[in-house]
Amino acid sequence: MNNKTIGTDQNPRLWNTRYGLAAVVPLDCPASRSLQLYGEWAEQEIDLLSGLIQDGHSVLEFGGDFGAHTLWLAQAVGERGQVHLAEPRRLLFQQTCANIAINGLTNVYTHARWLGRSKGQSALSSLPGNPARKSGGDEIVNTLTVDDLELDALHLIKVNLPGTLIDLLAGAAETIRKYRPMIYARMAGLELAEAEIQVLKDLGYRCWSHVPYLYNSDNYTEHTGNIFPGCVSQNVIASPVEGRFELEARHEL
Repeated sequence: MNNKTIGTDQNPRLWNTRYGLAAVVPLDCPASRSLQLYGEWAEQEIDLLSGLIQDGHSVLEFGGDFGAHTLWLAQAVGERGQVHLAEPRRLLFQQTCANIAINGLTNVYTHARWLGRSKGQSALSSLPGNPARKSGGDEIVNTLTVDDLELDALHLIKVNLPGTLIDLLAGAAETIRKYRPMIYARMAGLELAEAEIQVLKDLGYRCWSHVPYLYNSDNYTEHTGNIFPGCVSQNVIASPVEGRFELEARHEL
């Protein structure tokens, strides 16, 4: 439930969304356009994860999406849980932090870092998934591995940046060995899909395909126009082989 709604005439710099307030951002990507028009983003991803996240859990999210899912994750894990959000791109990091602060999410910890194979610095244009093109410009970002975060617990890794999964997992070997978290990721496409799935299986995971539509007919603002006709994300949900998670057999990869 969104308990922070305000009139848009009262403050046109804020949007009311399903899980809280969001600061107005440039409408130059699908996530921001969806937040502005529908008051939510990729809601079918949350529909799947809502059956997995519990109070007290610890979650790592890579890629800010303006905090669209972070707001829900923070509510789902509760005061006893933690959400760690890594967003390396400067402006997106600042915009995401603004939304976290507006909603008073004290259980969210933000990291202005790229999560990859090693610790250091890199140009965005040299990193997987071509984030320089998607963010509108190149910049030097700080890089870190998941293992470097030294998390006290971890139940889910959520990867929002397509094309980054393989490098992120390469830097997360010890964390995955220790905690065996669920992994939910947006996949890169045909060129890397087979390799991404193989890396997960080599880590001892079972994998299922999840193909959420970008448009949700039951959206928060009840807007009936579909600006994403036929558009889906190609995602994977992965569970340790020793776990109890199951999706329909026809979706297993």
